[in-house]
Amino acid sequence: MIVQDVIHHLEELSPLAYAEDFDNVGLLVGDKNAKVTGILVTLDTIETVVDEAIENNCNLIVSFHPIIFKGLKKLTGNSYVERVVMKAIKHDISIFAIHTALDNAINGVNDMICEKLGLKNRQILIPQNATIKKLTTYVPKDEINKVREALFQAGAGAIGNYNNCSFNVDGIGTFNGNEQSNPTKGKKGITQEEHEVKLSVIFPKHVENALLQSLFKAHSYEEVAYEVVTLENKNQHIGMGMIGELPQAMDELTFLNDLKTKMNTSAIRHSQLLKKPIKKVAVLGGSGSFAISAAKAAKADVFITADLKYHDFFQAENSILLADIGHYESEQFTKSLLVAYLTKKIHNFAIILSNTNTNPVKYL
Repeated sequence: MIVQDVIHHLEELSPLAYAEDFDNVGLLVGDKNAKVTGILVTLDTIETVVDEAIENNCNLIVSFHPIIFKGLKKLTGNSYVERVVMKAIKHDISIFAIHTALDNAINGVNDMICEKLGLKNRQILIPQNATIKKLTTYVPKDEINKVREALFQAGAGAIGNYNNCSFNVDGIGTFNGNEQSNPTKGKKGITQEEHEVKLSVIFPKHVENALLQSLFKAHSYEEVAYEVVTLENKNQHIGMGMIGELPQAMDELTFLNDLKTKMNTSAIRHSQLLKKPIKKVAVLGGSGSFAISAAKAAKADVFITADLKYHDFFQAENSILLADIGHYESEQFTKSLLVAYLTKKIHNFAIILSNTNTNPVKYL
């Protein structure tokens, strides 16, 4: 197994195409063609994590947070980031970061929080825009089944709970090949009329390259006419945060104490108690102040996130309970999610859960 094989499995869980623009995800250090001796999964890649990888003969670190976030202009060991990168390179250790790609995955970070809290009827809180595209092409009628099936196999045609969705319109296509052409229908220099089907399918943006390759392979024309457009439809399976419901409503203090226990946190910073039951719960792992308005618009009773500033709590405006459980605490179970996933995908291989507590925040 090589590093790229592991990356392929991780992208099936959370395609990097859905990471936020500001993020730095993917293979940050190392050679994608290097043979893997072992995989260490961590929340953060700090120096002690690299030491742990060396000790366990793991030459691939799968990290939630990227160790390289801003550009590095030098490698002199003057910062922890430089020291980590230098040590990883010295010991031929690759580092892969998944971060907001997993934040935006429906079975990712926020789903894990929902699972810990036992939330039902889960939905994405802020669906990501511009993730659904439409391919339209023109296919000879006698080839339509072959081409359509190839596109379905490449990942096109899924709408919600339905697969193999397409729209087909019969028509007449015309073309006239020049002397350099090699038409599969008709003859060069003669205008050809061909009974064609206008075929349209939608697809998630991360499969576009594979989809076009399948189209060109299955289609017989020397020059395949097609167009790809981005749709305005929101993707209900990709996006930041989640919202769900408790099986039974709870009073605020009982809920906060239960939250403290289930999320294994030493303290919860929260807005003013509203003296109303908690039923609808919104969550967003990591820094989530930007989603307060979305949680309010979704009529959540409480919004659980991290890194709220003093003035962020004023946004509660007596309509929602805001609960800051800590950045590390909100994402701490992510590495267990990744280990379970990789263990299921890769059998009989060393996939190790890092024992290093990378939380830089301490409590008295």
